[in-house]
Amino acid sequence: MNNSNPNIIKNPKPPGEPQVKGPQMNDRDYLNDLLATEKYLTDGFNVAVREASHDQLYQDWLQILQETHQASRDIFNLMFQKGWYKLEAEQQQKLDQAYQQFSGYSSQFPYQNLQQ
Repeated sequence: MNNSNPNIIKNPKPPGEPQVKGPQMNDRDYLNDLLATEKYLTDGFNVAVREASHDQLYQDWLQILQETHQASRDIFNLMFQKGWYKLEAEQQQKLDQAYQQFSGYSSQFPYQNLQQ
């Protein structure tokens, strides 16, 4: 990928990071694995919270879900800080087009008279 793309948002990679990775897991690999695991856990806890029929169980799972989401965010922030996660900014014109496309859908929502 071309690093001169002005829409890429990222931090520089740590100095001394090898260009070619060997078979051993490094810190980036561990964090990638941990982030994937946290995403998997949040998916499962979302279902558990939504399906919980006992109030205390619901409250406990909701707390765990919130902590798992926070852990995911913390891992993402660390990876982004270290330059291991990058984002691409979208052009304003494309954002405006998407907004126009989807803003008309609100008329299809049920209970639209309740919207303020």
